[in-house]
Amino acid sequence: MLALLVRSAALVTGTLALLSALGVAQPAFSQGQPADPAKEPVVLGVSGPLTGPYAQYGAQWQRGFDLALEEVNAAGGIQGRPLRIQFEDSQSDPKQTVAIARKFVADSRIVAELGDFTSAASMAASPIYQTGGLVQFGFTNSHPDFTRGGDFIWSNALNQAEEMPVLADYAVTALGLKRVALLFINNDWGRTSKDLFAKAAKESGAEVVGAEGYLADEKDFRSALVRVRDTRPDGIVLVSYYADGAQIARQLREAGLTQPVVAAGSVYSPKFLELGGAAVEGVHTTTPFFPGDPRPVVQTFVKAYTARYGVEPDAYSSRAYDALLLLATVIRQSGTDRKALRDGLATVKDAPSVVYGTVRFDPQTRRVDKPLNTRLVVRNGAFALWEPAAVKAAN
Repeated sequence: MLALLVRSAALVTGTLALLSALGVAQPAFSQGQPADPAKEPVVLGVSGPLTGPYAQYGAQWQRGFDLALEEVNAAGGIQGRPLRIQFEDSQSDPKQTVAIARKFVADSRIVAELGDFTSAASMAASPIYQTGGLVQFGFTNSHPDFTRGGDFIWSNALNQAEEMPVLADYAVTALGLKRVALLFINNDWGRTSKDLFAKAAKESGAEVVGAEGYLADEKDFRSALVRVRDTRPDGIVLVSYYADGAQIARQLREAGLTQPVVAAGSVYSPKFLELGGAAVEGVHTTTPFFPGDPRPVVQTFVKAYTARYGVEPDAYSSRAYDALLLLATVIRQSGTDRKALRDGLATVKDAPSVVYGTVRFDPQTRRVDKPLNTRLVVRNGAFALWEPAAVKAAN
């Protein structure tokens, strides 16, 4: 009997080790809960893609979360209680985010939720979080309607209504493009971004000569690119994620289209560079976070992240890191009651942020007040700060 128990324990231990090695997220309490309620973990639920087409974003999130958790807990956690996350894989599928939302709302241990990745997937679950009185913190959700879901719906992501005019200003005013063609992913985020960009570009004096939508699973864009070529644009704008954006860039170059390319900040990922190769050289984009930012708070974060993972942080790992530290700050100030945490987001002022410097929210829009943004270009296979002088010299 004793031998059987030993073998059973060894099997469980080995299974958990294998799951960990494969990167499968384990339940927050897989090693048991503390007996003392005052020492029980404070738990944040995360709904996001660990598998599926957006899995790379979830992997980047996990790195940012892990580093932030280490820092919070090394500093004493939340009034002596450790902070934990419970990461549920949604594949950023609206059907799965709804099921996860019901699970999180029903779990009294969870004090707030972070995610999901896409605005469409997050907004499908928003009514459940709002009705259940659990903060949904969409730190990558840029859809202008996201926070309109109710007073429990918050975001520190740059609003599309803010981001697209910034991107249009980069394309039209800074780069001098006057005839632009748009390629956009045909989902709610893509259509909204396309419309906002087109409006801002026209107001800046440019003409939008064509707009081609495509489905998320498309791989062959050649027919759309022929139509783009026939509009004779002097610049091409991509409203894409990193994988489809890189594929379009490759096929653009293969089709002989050499016009400047400006892409939404959603392409800002190492995977965009890896998948696009030489075809993405010279692509312009924007981001709230850039590891080359000289601010001390940024460089301290970059140094810690690079030491741990061997690569620099990107926009999505930094956003996850920032979001978790922000919620930890609010929980320390306001407590773990779900309603108190919601109210605390409205009153927190100048919370430290590697993305924005400091954070405070507009209590009406429930978004960050006066967010930053940085212009980038792909140069020598890496993202680099865009330098206006280089454009003037070339002209």
